[in-house]
Amino acid sequence: MSKLNSIKVVVIGGGAAGFFGAINCANTHPHAEVILLEAGQQFLAKVRISGGGRCNVTHACFDSAQFVQNYPRGGKALRGAFSRFQAKDTVEWFTDKGVTLKTEEDGRMFPITDNSETIVNCLIETAKAAGVKIKTQARVTEIKFDSQDENNSFEITLKSGEILTADRLLLATGSNPLGYRWAQQLGHKIIPPVPSLFTFNITDERLKDLAGISVNNAKIKLPKAKLEQTGPLLITHWGLSGPAVLKLSAWGARFLQDCRYQTSLIINWLPQSNPEVLREELLAVKSQLPHRVVSSSCPVMIPRRLWKQLTLAVGIDEQKRWGEVSNKVLNQLIPELTQGEYQVNGKGVFKEEFVTCGGVSLKEVNFKTMESRCCPNLFFAGEILDIDGVTGGFNFQSAWTTGWLAGQAMGKP
Repeated sequence: MSKLNSIKVVVIGGGAAGFFGAINCANTHPHAEVILLEAGQQFLAKVRISGGGRCNVTHACFDSAQFVQNYPRGGKALRGAFSRFQAKDTVEWFTDKGVTLKTEEDGRMFPITDNSETIVNCLIETAKAAGVKIKTQARVTEIKFDSQDENNSFEITLKSGEILTADRLLLATGSNPLGYRWAQQLGHKIIPPVPSLFTFNITDERLKDLAGISVNNAKIKLPKAKLEQTGPLLITHWGLSGPAVLKLSAWGARFLQDCRYQTSLIINWLPQSNPEVLREELLAVKSQLPHRVVSSSCPVMIPRRLWKQLTLAVGIDEQKRWGEVSNKVLNQLIPELTQGEYQVNGKGVFKEEFVTCGGVSLKEVNFKTMESRCCPNLFFAGEILDIDGVTGGFNFQSAWTTGWLAGQAMGKP
């Protein structure tokens, strides 16, 4: 096909999904003219700051059925998508471009340089080499879809006054209200966006002065939502953070929004311990070490400073010895260790990696091509969709996968 008859593809959004869509469209369909528009001054802003500036590219899990378990919303739709492009394909794609990824103990994958600029430069250089025209400070102010035109084309107006026409349009605007508005104007239902992946604000004497202390394995529950997570827990100046909290915030995102982030949280600091066995262990310490000071002799697998605060909470003062503790008080200590109730009274933000749940309804998107079921020649990729993953590279993987699928489909005549 000659350039005169080439398909014009416009991608709005210069993030991970937008770049991957543009690159894969240009490489798969050389006849397509691909333009990528970014409203801001720099491309790939979220890629630059993710993973503390190292960029958590994906997760080392190559079983699609297992991988989708990490998406509170969107896992079902992604299962088929991952059969076509999954984490293994992402690793191969970057390796092919000269970027080697490494796997950390928790499964997260980073470039061996530990520098997100490696990923940013790779995407920008690959896009240029593929012939993608990339523009920054190209803010879109209006999108018109001409359904009377037999080609179903789009007219895109930029803030500068420039008007572009497109045969195919990819919205990869992330969780941007403007992107939602355009999707809505083009016939889509938007699931109201709410925060996901955040920390819990908790003011409680039991956690006072413990900032920086972590517990490797704790179980936390939102009893009213019947949700729980087990994993590392970090005590902070404002309350609680760590993987267990972030995962619980993601699965409980809508419930927590509905209750305005005011709810009870149950913490089991010793999920591997049976309460009855724990009781026997504490009684054994009492009988065998009666002269030891309780607050400074911690017999369970939690940090000593946390143990001290929890014993104080049930009335065991700092100087009390094991032999002086009544069985009644020991019986109060066991639920404090295994089912302590805390009050969540707000949310914090997880670093700069702000994630939302909500977005374009997945029922209205064909996940084989990422094309709209409501508006022909309109495509979606990335966080504009009602998809969100837990922390660990899962949100980037859904961006790579949906961008790749859209790129494959957009350039077809």
